[in-house]
Amino acid sequence: MRFLSSRYTCRVTAEHPTGSPPAGTTHTAYPPGLADQAAETIRQRLIAGELVPGQQLSEAALSDDLAISRNTLREAFRALTYEGLLTHQHHRGVFVVVPTIASIIDIYRVRRIIECQALTQALPKHPAGERMRTASAEALRLRDAGDWVGVGTANMEFHSAIVSLADSQRLDALYANVSAELRLAFSLLDDPEFLHGPYVDLNTTIDTLYAEGRTAEAGVALNDYLLQSERTVLAAYTRHGA
Repeated sequence: MRFLSSRYTCRVTAEHPTGSPPAGTTHTAYPPGLADQAAETIRQRLIAGELVPGQQLSEAALSDDLAISRNTLREAFRALTYEGLLTHQHHRGVFVVVPTIASIIDIYRVRRIIECQALTQALPKHPAGERMRTASAEALRLRDAGDWVGVGTANMEFHSAIVSLADSQRLDALYANVSAELRLAFSLLDDPEFLHGPYVDLNTTIDTLYAEGRTAEAGVALNDYLLQSERTVLAAYTRHGA
């Protein structure tokens, strides 16, 4: 897994060989190109569980679906391959990556570093706190409805909101990649109730601790939660012979 998307690679220019403009100058924000937008759409489909490990992606169907050229789609494929979400097999095409035990361990290591720090150091009444509450309530509703795939998606949103407490676009982008890889691991196990059921109430507990300003306790609870989740996923992964 690579920690930074290629979108954050510094552009070094002849005018500014260090990659940084002189102090006092302004930065021009450019909108994402079609390839970036296509990559983000595919990434979100991975996070939502709409694409599964080992699935082959059809250039013809996907370029038509996204209303882009095949060349633009290939550029998006290259970016997602660099991020470790897709893999290109010679003479066969592009496939969704199949997670390994090593990648799962790495994913959880990154999650603990990012999420626990973001939560522990979060400011009170941060706007992302409302996202946490909404996602937690949505997970409860979907659990009662028996929609465990939906619970998984709400769980992803809850943890994404925790990362957003840090107010870092780079961390948000990194975590989107982590979430996509994690959802692939969940999809490979194909048992969403087992994977997500124990954590719906824990999300509510963590949300409550944050809302009460008890961020240190929330961080400890989240660390324990992630350790438990990692053990659960790895055990299930081993049993399924993945």
